[in-house]
Amino acid sequence: MAILFALLTALANAFAVTAQHIASTTRRETTTTWRLVMALARHPLWLLGWVAMAGSLVFQALALHFGPLSLVQPFLVSELLMALVARRLWLRQRIRAITWWSAALAGAGLIVFLITTAPSEGPTGPSALAWRAGVLGCVLATGGLVVGARRGSPSRRAGLFASATAIMWALEATFIKATTATLVDHGVVAMFAHWPIYALVVGGVIGLLCEQAALHVGPLKVSQPLIVIVDPLVSVALGVGLYREHLQGGVARTVLATLAFAAMCAGVVALTRSAPPTMQADIPHL
Repeated sequence: MAILFALLTALANAFAVTAQHIASTTRRETTTTWRLVMALARHPLWLLGWVAMAGSLVFQALALHFGPLSLVQPFLVSELLMALVARRLWLRQRIRAITWWSAALAGAGLIVFLITTAPSEGPTGPSALAWRAGVLGCVLATGGLVVGARRGSPSRRAGLFASATAIMWALEATFIKATTATLVDHGVVAMFAHWPIYALVVGGVIGLLCEQAALHVGPLKVSQPLIVIVDPLVSVALGVGLYREHLQGGVARTVLATLAFAAMCAGVVALTRSAPPTMQADIPHL
């Protein structure tokens, strides 16, 4: 169930990005931002994109309810693969062979990594001390990266903002998991009586600001792979540190898992660098 809902999360995210892009490119005659927003608000595909975004949050919550962070978050890498398929079938872009091979490498690395490590749930939920250490560590790391991103080259700034975004998204996953657990076990009223729901909102705002900054200050080929790579790394660390999730050990498994993760990272970087630089369709829509 965790894998199913993790894949649905990735699919919903890929659909949302593609749908909103198609909607926005049909309004090129709109010159101002305000008029563009007003026009898009009446476009069915743009609104459907927001529905897909909301659905992705629900799917992620369900995935994290049924499975460990160390399993669910790495699976979100598949969003890039699904978005690539959407680019070809929906946007009708021409995708080079090297891009498809890069996607295959990323997917194979992800599968081997998860099979080798075989993540499983911990015996109990996080303690108060573990929560304080985990949240404080992520907040300090994010703050340091944001401060460092105030100056430097566009690529350096985008990389630092993207890393900060990935850390916040990984931390957000822990808040989603905790909020969902409270909702399922104690109901809606209890959910609003506990702190994770409010941390979820604050963390989401910070993550979105960091993500928009990363996209604004530098190239997508720098920010996108870093977000996709750093998020699973931090999520696994938080899963083991906070929720005491278990990964299969041993020298052989560790070496294989490391090589698989490195292959996944190489595939992600090659995919983002070789994919079409824009979301512009190569073949006009009928």
